[in-house]
Amino acid sequence: MNETKTLSKEKLWTWLEEVIDPEIPVLNVVEMGIVRNILLENSEVIVKITPTYSGCPAMNAIEMEIRKKLREKGIEEFKVITDFKEPWTTDWMTDHAKKKLKEYGIAPPDRTTGDDDFLTGLKNSQKIIPCPYCDSMDTELQSEFGSTACKSLYFCDGCSQPFEHFKCI
Repeated sequence: MNETKTLSKEKLWTWLEEVIDPEIPVLNVVEMGIVRNILLENSEVIVKITPTYSGCPAMNAIEMEIRKKLREKGIEEFKVITDFKEPWTTDWMTDHAKKKLKEYGIAPPDRTTGDDDFLTGLKNSQKIIPCPYCDSMDTELQSEFGSTACKSLYFCDGCSQPFEHFKCI
């Protein structure tokens, strides 16, 4: 079945919003900024994705889930291309995604460009990361790596909670 003649990019973007990031189950791959582009060329759908880290173990799962979603929606002719031309940055995450991270208990990344108005100081030569639970600035880095390579582990002295911070890249 050739669906691409009746497809719109908007519909494809909406479908891909149903693909959840396997490492952060409150976010989808579109709001993470992993899906970089969708092209409709002749009778083929082309989805370009960029990994958050080179060697990110979730990328195979993400690609398989994108393929599964496209097949589920009746798309037969498609390519999923992993694009390394431009390195992924946390700036590609939507503001809504960052809000969802905080609500989930992961301190969201700040912007990597522009003003540093979110992080308001240094503690032991480290940027201060506000606690996602109580917004305390009395936090301390425990480990550069959390449950995944893209997160670091912190502890909040304000509410005595450990939490992860999604690293700025």
